[in-house]
Amino acid sequence: MSSRREFLKTSSLALSGLWLNAGEINRHLSEYRSRRPAPAMRTFRSDAVDATIEQMKKIIIDKELAWLFENCFPNTLDTTVTHHGVLNGKLDTFIITGDIPAMWLRDSAAQVTPYLSLCKSDKKLANLIKGVINRHVKCILIDPFANAFNYDDKPISRWHTDKTAMRNELHERKWEIDSLCYAIRLSHLYWKTTGDASFMDNDWDAAMKRIYDVFREQQRLTSDGSYRFKREFAAWYGDCIANDGLGLPTRKIGLIHSAFRPSDDACLFSFLVPSNFFAATSLRHLAEMVSTERRDKAFAESCVRFADEISELLGRYAKRSHLGYGDCYAYETDGFGNYYFMDDGNLPSLISLPYFGCVKPDDEIYLNTRKFILSDDHIYYFKGKAGEGYGGPHAGWEMIWHLGVIAVALTSTSDDEILKQLRILKTTHAGTGFMHEAFHKDDAKRFTRSWFAWANTLFGELVLKIYAERPHLLKKVI
Repeated sequence: MSSRREFLKTSSLALSGLWLNAGEINRHLSEYRSRRPAPAMRTFRSDAVDATIEQMKKIIIDKELAWLFENCFPNTLDTTVTHHGVLNGKLDTFIITGDIPAMWLRDSAAQVTPYLSLCKSDKKLANLIKGVINRHVKCILIDPFANAFNYDDKPISRWHTDKTAMRNELHERKWEIDSLCYAIRLSHLYWKTTGDASFMDNDWDAAMKRIYDVFREQQRLTSDGSYRFKREFAAWYGDCIANDGLGLPTRKIGLIHSAFRPSDDACLFSFLVPSNFFAATSLRHLAEMVSTERRDKAFAESCVRFADEISELLGRYAKRSHLGYGDCYAYETDGFGNYYFMDDGNLPSLISLPYFGCVKPDDEIYLNTRKFILSDDHIYYFKGKAGEGYGGPHAGWEMIWHLGVIAVALTSTSDDEILKQLRILKTTHAGTGFMHEAFHKDDAKRFTRSWFAWANTLFGELVLKIYAERPHLLKKVI
């Protein structure tokens, strides 16, 4: 791993008014030598991905940006596929998040999503992703409240002593709405892209109904539900859930409670707004799949009714006027009139709602919210010598998330704003050639997580989206 992450000194090729001699040319070329592991060391190889990299290297004018794409886009396949094959008669794929040797439902779904467009030309890649879907089903049937899983029941997680219903197969048992939404999203995107519904078997049906039931339970309309979480000797307040492991009190309005955010930090108020938006969208996608492929009209109608219910509640309880920006979506609320106005660099976030199909990019309340989040009025928006963007509590004060920067670009309708985000991404990899979790606003060499495959692969997705929708931006030196 260290050979792929060693730092290198970078410099601009824009030496105005000077010709480069042969030695200088060789030196600059060496700065953009691939940081991918040798082919024999890669954990999965895709001809379609390799061909896409070579194509994009010819298209992207900015050599450093092209080099970052070459390193980042294949990082999930190059380094994190710890198992791929047939298990119990089904394709099975286990993908770790990077420097933590466990599989997150959220991360693994997001890590392989950027490869979906290549599945029709690469059957092996399609099977890999189908194996991820099958593994998600297995994990959800083990425990739908868990966010992260071990490959099997050995070794036992360091969090095995958490005061919740831990099992050996679980790496961590933090209840996060988005974990289950991501599993639905990957199934839906794979199905829509490939037309292949063969993964929708009885086990998949059972897992999807478990998701529905958990969402219903966590409305907590008639009881507090079955989930509790405590971590003894927690060194980080984000691992602590108030009220004896249940969370702060809420009004029983019908939104879904989430104990933790996508960052794996504890929620302040349990109605996590972006995750409830994601749940409503996911339920509609689930309804489409079960109606079309499984012919389960009753379950499909239940999913649509549930989605409509959540959407109506979000319209009533998730927004209010804020700091002169007009009506904005809060990040969290409790139904009692308390609101937490912020955003978090992980996804789903308020900024990323259009990316997930939850709102339209020109939605007035979303635009108000976006303006607030990308302003000095947002507590977690930072500007410094290295760059600007927003973070959140998880990575620390004045730390900017690469995922947040990417999300701004993914949801932007402005060439100038997209170029600005690309420039920030290009100048904050700290010479590594890879994205990170977060970097300090004044010094990009102060970063967290040198091996974070989701951020790497999502960066690749962003570049491909720009190529598909705004190819002229890749004809510039950023």
